[in-house]
Amino acid sequence: MASATLKKNYRCSQSLQQFYSGGPFVVSSDGSFIACACSESIKIVDSSNASTKFTIEAESGTITALALSPNDKLLFSAGHSRQIKVWDLDTFKCLRSWKGHDGPVMGMACHGSGGLLATSGADRKVLVWDVDGGFCTHYFKGHKGVVTSIMFHPDVNKSLLFSGSDDTTVRVWDLLAKKCVAVLEKHFSAVSSMAVSEDGWTLLSAGRDKVVNLWDLHDYRCKSTIPTYEVLEAVCIVYSGSQFASSLGAFLQQSGKKKSRSTGIYFITAGERGIVRIWTSEGAVCLYEQKSSDVTVSSAEDEDSTRGFTSAVMLPLDQGLLCVTADQQFLFYSPAEHLEEKWSLKLTKRLVGFNDEIVDMKFLDEEEQYLAVATNLEQVRVYDLSSMSCSYVLSGHTDTILCLDTSISSNGRRLILTGSKDNSVRLWESERRCCIGLGIGHMGAVGAVAFSKKCGDFFVSGSSDRTIKVWNFDGLSDDIEEPISLKAKAVVAAHDKDINSLAVAPNDSLVCSGSQDRTACVWRLPELVLVVKFTGHKRGIWCVEFSPVDQCVITASGDKTVKIWAIADGSCLKTFEGHTSSVLRASFLTRGTQFVSCGADGLVKLWTIKTNECISTYDQHEDKVWALAVGKKTEMLATGGSDAVINLWHDSTAAEKEEAFRKEEEGVLRGQELENALLDAEYTKAIQIALELRRPRKLFELFSELCRKREAGDHIDKALHALGKEEFLLLFEYIREWNTKPKLCHVAQSVLFRAFNILPPTEIIEIKGISELLEGLIPYSQRHFSRIDRLIRSTFLLDYTLIRMSVIEPTTQDDLKTKSLLHSEKNMEDNAEEDQKQVSEEQKPKASGKKRKSHKSGDHSRLHKKVKDSSTHANTAAVPLQA
Repeated sequence: MASATLKKNYRCSQSLQQFYSGGPFVVSSDGSFIACACSESIKIVDSSNASTKFTIEAESGTITALALSPNDKLLFSAGHSRQIKVWDLDTFKCLRSWKGHDGPVMGMACHGSGGLLATSGADRKVLVWDVDGGFCTHYFKGHKGVVTSIMFHPDVNKSLLFSGSDDTTVRVWDLLAKKCVAVLEKHFSAVSSMAVSEDGWTLLSAGRDKVVNLWDLHDYRCKSTIPTYEVLEAVCIVYSGSQFASSLGAFLQQSGKKKSRSTGIYFITAGERGIVRIWTSEGAVCLYEQKSSDVTVSSAEDEDSTRGFTSAVMLPLDQGLLCVTADQQFLFYSPAEHLEEKWSLKLTKRLVGFNDEIVDMKFLDEEEQYLAVATNLEQVRVYDLSSMSCSYVLSGHTDTILCLDTSISSNGRRLILTGSKDNSVRLWESERRCCIGLGIGHMGAVGAVAFSKKCGDFFVSGSSDRTIKVWNFDGLSDDIEEPISLKAKAVVAAHDKDINSLAVAPNDSLVCSGSQDRTACVWRLPELVLVVKFTGHKRGIWCVEFSPVDQCVITASGDKTVKIWAIADGSCLKTFEGHTSSVLRASFLTRGTQFVSCGADGLVKLWTIKTNECISTYDQHEDKVWALAVGKKTEMLATGGSDAVINLWHDSTAAEKEEAFRKEEEGVLRGQELENALLDAEYTKAIQIALELRRPRKLFELFSELCRKREAGDHIDKALHALGKEEFLLLFEYIREWNTKPKLCHVAQSVLFRAFNILPPTEIIEIKGISELLEGLIPYSQRHFSRIDRLIRSTFLLDYTLIRMSVIEPTTQDDLKTKSLLHSEKNMEDNAEEDQKQVSEEQKPKASGKKRKSHKSGDHSRLHKKVKDSSTHANTAAVPLQA
């Protein structure tokens, strides 16, 4: 058998996070994303896979109202701070904000033209705002209760605004006349939702009084009242031509229930019962009603709490119906394709907005397509990892599920095993999505369960009653309607405290238990006889697992360590330290040569057993990581914890190795291109390649060579003109490093001078991170210029010393002619006369040495004074001095 390749790195490929905490939400005009209120922030969620595109920190308190402009460019939000904000969804920046209500804003709607925004609040006011200016255009008062719902007439040519309130009335406001044109009083409880018919002349209002009223917008009279016998939260119009209408119409016509040329209005209602019903206004007939609710029911203790649907909207572009539940789930419905028996709705997708605390999870199949997740609820949620949507929910426990395990039976059925705080264990069949076995017998919460690994005909459970039970489920038939009662065939009092974890050996001969009493025990199956006891941990043991290849067990403990034990004698073989808090899970990888661990510090660590080395540490969680699942086929990881986040990890060792090889190969080719460019004197191309390859030494050599050329400035300018802002930023980083060294500073200053000549200050400021680089350049540049000034001043002392030592010879006639070019014509004549006198004196017999020395010294001191009075140092060279 070939040795397994050690894993070096994992990469988080997908993540399922909390994106909805209840309250307002709004769907885009194309249905591609949903803007959801998540406590004090707004999540922009991809409706296809529940991934969070962007998070907007609104800083307005809990979000109470949301609205989108018709073109999906602007998002409007309001929170408990009463501040209305306008967000640009291209840049996710707040364009403007203002306050107008005296209480929280409870409703918000944008006009079809996108120019007006209507808001309703707890202060009983209805206000209309100019979106561009942010000023109030309409101020309406009249409601006697909280205005909970508001909507513009969908026809932009009709200037009507509708508002529903807790005072049981619906008011119709005329925006042109700026007054209330009608008060619709027919409800006996708060109005929760409104809709306008397709022809624009019928208003439907639904309330918590369990009725839907239809109003004629010609004369504002109530056309009919349809009792629904359910507290309603939403009413939606089914538009003709949609998939809903065509499918329903075809079925009704086929069944003979539809009359020709029917003028009835199809509409959908959703409310506290958690079922979708479709009605027609003609005869107030319910055309369709779901047989059972898809809403997961909370525990029996919370019977008074809100259940069912809290909102529903028809999705654009014929994408179906979206219903939102009280437990923050988004249910997507579309008509079933078959019409032979009865028309029905099909649940196509379920997005879970909030998972609460992730307690345990396991992959459901070897293909690692489905993931069974136990949260802080009474249900098991099974996720389809391709779309990150919840495929189905298993309900049956009456209290929180604490643990689960998955297996494939001998006849190919996918099974799920769960243990709960209700002291029972349940066996579920995945295909039929039903409970097939119930085990009752524990006297405490069941905190650990484990399937057999080889035979698949029994499982083991451990409880806070400190006992371990072995249950046999062999012989269960496939056509079970009700869960059968499972029998325990072995029981043992195993530990002194709660049992936290169980693991069955690969050959089904042993079971290991980890307890809060700081010990782990290995028991022989099926009679549960103690084989060995592991003692050495200083805190409770949270996880145990058998090695897939060796006679050893791994344990994770609250003492921040992971230990590997020998089953033969119970000795501790290795101890791994690295976590800063309790280690909650540990699982073998790579045929038992590696393992992965996670803990209360929020870290996930990858270890190699042979070297006792932690290869990688991942910090993708913000709280305790309670759950860890390892795929059997690709050893993909799934982690979840108290932060309600599920992260999926894929082995990226081979991909990173291939990418590194590709980069190395590409680097060799680009390096050859760099050498060819140097040979061809293509400095612009060479500089770009050197920057791309991150080779500062080669780049310095290029600039040094350019500076030595006769037209250095032109060459450098041409090279710098071809650079972008990111390349300029990288170049400035290199210049900053070169500028710190006196040997390299000359080239750095030359390139910096040319760069500042090319780029205007406005563009330089726009380069991200340039301020820090300039701060590093300034002090060293000042030091270099100060040193140059000192050197120039030192040259004057040398000239003075040589003159005073009479080393410099007298000036000649040619030197004086050269010097005369720097003066005016009048001075040239004076100097000519003095030169003639000087020549005549030199032709006379030489005077004493003292006199000659004095004459020469005076002449050159006068020349030296003229040199010092010159404006530039270049003039010094215009006076030739010969020694």
